[in-house]
Amino acid sequence: MRIALFEPDIPQNTGTIMRLAACLGVAVDLVEPAGFPTTDRAFRRAGMDYLDRVRLTRHASFDAFEAFRAARGLRLVLFTTAAAMPFLEHAFTPDDVLMFGRETSGVPEHVHAAATARLVIPLRPGLRSLNVAMACAMAVGEALRQTGGFTGPAPARQESPVAASDLVFRD
Repeated sequence: MRIALFEPDIPQNTGTIMRLAACLGVAVDLVEPAGFPTTDRAFRRAGMDYLDRVRLTRHASFDAFEAFRAARGLRLVLFTTAAAMPFLEHAFTPDDVLMFGRETSGVPEHVHAAATARLVIPLRPGLRSLNVAMACAMAVGEALRQTGGFTGPAPARQESPVAASDLVFRD
């Protein structure tokens, strides 16, 4: 499983996604040019103290990324607000590259055309989109759940379960 960021604009989002990838053992592909300097110093300034734990591959262009992906037989799964298929209905594989577009403009049409699948995270009517780092966390979580890709230790079981009557829900 891999995460690909297409020409990201916001270093804080990129840093958050890279931290997620480090913690979950997912590789990251950074398709340049980015809208900020892609140096170790810039990532560390964005709070990326996990940089040494990320398997990061930088690609000078989308064409270079495509050559990399094709040589490895990886599927490109694009997350986009322009898709019709909800991400929870997609069957992920360990050979998927989950791509997220530029925060300000998404991805161009040639990237849409290259995708094996185009997926959307359904939102409430009238709302435009999620923060890219939040969308990435949701997508990677589901993809790893489906593929058995979580590598960390299992969480400890709760000693005393919470009863549904103890929960309070507010609108």
